[in-house]
Amino acid sequence: MAKPNKKGPTKTIDIFCQGCGAQLYKYRKGGKGALVKCFKERIVEDFTTTPCQCPNCDKEFARETMVRGTPAYKFIGGKVWSK
Repeated sequence: MAKPNKKGPTKTIDIFCQGCGAQLYKYRKGGKGALVKCFKERIVEDFTTTPCQCPNCDKEFARETMVRGTPAYKFIGGKVWSK
């Protein structure tokens, strides 16, 4: 499979913690599907202090993984929402 486009889409979304509502990322998302993963190179602003942990409630919301040879965060179902 091909690697994701480094430049990526121009539309950004905000990703929030489901538990406490704290903002986690500002992310350049492509397509209109559900938010399943987040490529690290497409994150515009990172509001977390520890990777994959909410800075407010310290709950784990994702796991670090490799998708098509590119580092990414794979979200745990029901832990995040986007706007």
